[in-house]
Amino acid sequence: MSASRGLGTGGRLAGRLVALGVTGSIAAYRAVELLRLLTAEGADVVVLLSPSATRFMGPLTFAALSRHPVETELLELLPDGRIGHIVIADSADVIVVAPATAHWLGAMANGLAGDVVTAACLATSAPVVVAPAMDGDMWKHPATQANVARLRDAFGYVIVAPEAGPLASRQSGVGRLAGLPAIVDAVVAAVAGRRIRQSNAAARPPLATTPPREADLVGRHVVVTAGGTREPIDPVRYIGNRSTGKMGVAIAEAALERGAAVTLIAANVGVSLPEDRARVVRVETAGELRAELLDALFGEPGAPGAPETARFDVLVMAAAVADFTPARPAGQKLTRGKGMNLELQPTPDLLAEVARIARGLDSTGSATRAPVRPTPVLVGFAAETGSLDRAADKLSAKRVDLLVANDVAEAGSGFGSDTNRVVILDAAGGRDELPLLPKREVADRLLDRVAAALDERDAAGQTARMQEAQQ
Repeated sequence: MSASRGLGTGGRLAGRLVALGVTGSIAAYRAVELLRLLTAEGADVVVLLSPSATRFMGPLTFAALSRHPVETELLELLPDGRIGHIVIADSADVIVVAPATAHWLGAMANGLAGDVVTAACLATSAPVVVAPAMDGDMWKHPATQANVARLRDAFGYVIVAPEAGPLASRQSGVGRLAGLPAIVDAVVAAVAGRRIRQSNAAARPPLATTPPREADLVGRHVVVTAGGTREPIDPVRYIGNRSTGKMGVAIAEAALERGAAVTLIAANVGVSLPEDRARVVRVETAGELRAELLDALFGEPGAPGAPETARFDVLVMAAAVADFTPARPAGQKLTRGKGMNLELQPTPDLLAEVARIARGLDSTGSATRAPVRPTPVLVGFAAETGSLDRAADKLSAKRVDLLVANDVAEAGSGFGSDTNRVVILDAAGGRDELPLLPKREVADRLLDRVAAALDERDAAGQTARMQEAQQ
């Protein structure tokens, strides 16, 4: 293997050496297409196959497409006497392991270098991106989740979580290899984050660990809701609001630029959406929004029973969801008359419902089970007119980590405007009053707080695991 560069002539990974590790999953065949996508982004790709991976895909296919010999043997020497996987570990700008089996996650989390993929990851100082793929029950098992948490929190690996869908076991659930574009985006963001850290190293204190704004959400799944729901009165008329979705879309775009994988649930949004970079789901009503939200967060479009794991790291509930919906929408257009009595019924408080599920609480607020893992960061929005005092009550009632309050009656702030003046409240009683700013700047200021909350969550989790290990 020669760790030469230069196959890529353009793209986001031009001039970068990417090591692609493939382990023994039936999803190994998708690594071929992943190799193609990485090459299309300008990367020079070298491939490492675990012994079990060769039972699904042969080295010849990867060698032909990558134009490099494929590393399969742990102790194979190069003609100059060097060990192949060590050369790759030293030369690569990033290592991506896709698919990563439950066995590989366990071995890597415990530092067992039993194949070329684990050995290269142990020997490298480059960022490592891991895309697991396995049966749904295996993914949900506490041992697997503990291994994933250790790789993410203790090793700093970027985890691109699996998706829901049909599995090799002929069942359906969370465990499918993530979408290949999402994996490529994570690789691009990891390389960008490394380059920024290296270029800024001389200007930083020696022990600085805070990642740059451009890369501090790498490996995180951020779910954003945007726009305003419409509740049908009849096939023509509806109850709606003035939200255009500008604030939510600005948050989604800011999260994408900081390296996050983003799901954007858009309710009647009046601005362009980043469909080429994010998973975009369009909805109209509060009911549709609830179904898509629960599916994106927990993999269950209905009312979840007791999910143990979360499929997201952050929820930003920026959509303006109707508080009421017609109890009996008419099937045909209502004709003009002297008057009409419209019976309304309340819609579910979606953010409060998500918070209860995530915190392991029942409808009364009593703890009935363990919270989901990883612990998500929940962000709500409160559109008020006049005093923002009610926002603090909403923060507590909805059990969220951050609440963004704004006076939508203020000129230049709120629905439809390009600017916003907000107050960011946190669960500890903090209050950050921002001046009138472009909504994109508001989004970045908010995500600064979100990234800090994620770091605190990870540090607390690592401390807890260390204490458990010492007991």
